[in-house]
Amino acid sequence: MQSSIMSVWVVLALVAQDRLAGGREHKSYDYTKYHTMDEISAWMNQIERDNPDVVSSMMYGQTYEKRNITLLKIGFNSTTPKKAVWMDCGIHAREWIAPAFCQHFVKEILGSYKSDSKVNTLFKNLDFYITPVLNMDGYIYSWIDNTTRLWRKSRSPGAENCTCFGTDLNRNFYANWGMVGISRDCCSEIYNGPTALSEPEAKAVTEFLGANQNQMLCYLTIHSYGQLILVPYGHPNISAPNYDELMEVGLAAAKVIKAVHGKSYKVGSSPDVLYPNSGSSRDFARLIGIPYSFTFELRDEGQTGFILPEDQIQPTCQEAYQGAMSIINYVHDKNFKSAAITVTATLWTTLIALWISSTSVL
Repeated sequence: MQSSIMSVWVVLALVAQDRLAGGREHKSYDYTKYHTMDEISAWMNQIERDNPDVVSSMMYGQTYEKRNITLLKIGFNSTTPKKAVWMDCGIHAREWIAPAFCQHFVKEILGSYKSDSKVNTLFKNLDFYITPVLNMDGYIYSWIDNTTRLWRKSRSPGAENCTCFGTDLNRNFYANWGMVGISRDCCSEIYNGPTALSEPEAKAVTEFLGANQNQMLCYLTIHSYGQLILVPYGHPNISAPNYDELMEVGLAAAKVIKAVHGKSYKVGSSPDVLYPNSGSSRDFARLIGIPYSFTFELRDEGQTGFILPEDQIQPTCQEAYQGAMSIINYVHDKNFKSAAITVTATLWTTLIALWISSTSVL
């Protein structure tokens, strides 16, 4: 009998040791380094295992090379549909700082929702849909060696009679597709594809957003470089109906960003502060009615460009996190504080009516 009890205790001890080892391994994940796609996928799995109450994963498409496009859904469980915030990173393969930011963002919100009442409230009222690497094929290709490091596009083959590969996914969405800031040369870095949504990655995002557009309040897509916050639209002759508000929200985020490490971010539409473009995911999100849609172009301003040194990962992510949270908090408060005011007003109206009725009876 004692032997059996000892055996049980040994097994339990080994299980506990294994769990602790797993916990230490996760906690030792290095957020100051760039990571391969395999490492990011393993991190996603670990994040889900470590936070089962607030994190789940969802596969919503496949890349051209048949890799599963997966997002993390973060927030408290609800029996009814919740409003949501979308964030994607890594739509352009060479912009390694973008996936690093998505991972940093997830780490921060999961590390603070239990102690920070504001983040806790966000988890109650919102779901976060976060895709750390959208262009998985291109990202993996950019890791092969120095000759592929600056690869930008997807990895689908070129059109007939073209020997080049890839489409610029951020020119492939159905939003003023093919109008400005694109190339019809399939070897160009800004080739917009044979047709809108020719790329399975762009199609997957389009279908997910379309199926959930009534829930989506905010769309954030993370890029580099330039230190910019871009609002819709990329076409110089088209403005979002809430352009002034988007600018106000973007400028507030830029102010918060500057307060962290002193870095200045310009805010405006793409034609005003960068260059005209069409077919972007940001423009598509606004076009289908997601009211708050922004592109972040992270550090730097061209000194190192896409090869941002690893010692800048943490400060870049720290400032961008504050900027993103500034936008998310604004969106949340506008939607839920106004709802709370309406509920309170209705309650007071009801109470007053009841009081008047009771006094009338008296």
